[in-house]
Amino acid sequence: MDSKILKEEKMFFLLGAIFITLLVISNIIASKVIIIGGLIGPAAVLCYALTFAISDTIAEIWGKERTKFIVVLGLICCIISAIFIKIAIKMPAAEFWNNQKEYKLILGSNMRIVLASMISYLISQHHDIWAFHYLKKLTKGRHLWLRNNLSTMISQLIDTSIFIIIAFFNTGSPIFSLIIGQYIIKLIIAIIDTPIVYVLVNVIRGLLYKNTTSNTYNMVSS
Repeated sequence: MDSKILKEEKMFFLLGAIFITLLVISNIIASKVIIIGGLIGPAAVLCYALTFAISDTIAEIWGKERTKFIVVLGLICCIISAIFIKIAIKMPAAEFWNNQKEYKLILGSNMRIVLASMISYLISQHHDIWAFHYLKKLTKGRHLWLRNNLSTMISQLIDTSIFIIIAFFNTGSPIFSLIIGQYIIKLIIAIIDTPIVYVLVNVIRGLLYKNTTSNTYNMVSS
């Protein structure tokens, strides 16, 4: 028998889907190096930095366990996408299709990018979850802006350093410049997305508090 999907469940699924989508896309586009205002970094910085805003929102509303669950799902989806990209590259091309070289050039580095992403992702996201809840306990649940920004700033530095070193080592790319450029861009995005986190948290809490009959979710983060 079908059961109705509650509004808060839909919101949780939506945030989880956005988180995973941003993560998978970041692995695909990361091989391109971009420049923004004189700062250089992988194109993935544009969407990957936003995953921390989503995970912090999930952590604030649903707690550590659900956030860790989404992080694990993200990892599984990245592995699946990397496998199918590799299969697509290996499959024989049609005789009239002459773009195999370019296709492989763009997506061929995906496995190394994914490996770098997975390692940095797991370490930084788990640190972010730990730091976010540590700061939440330290501030007695106050100052969302502080734990959102502080946990993200440290986690992004960890993520950026690990990712750049693994993904671009011995490729001729300027490792130090990439780390600095990507990190500064991520910091700017983190500061800008703080209002987004506040909006998401307030909207979702409003939905949860309205549904007084639902015992599905625990509003106090574990």
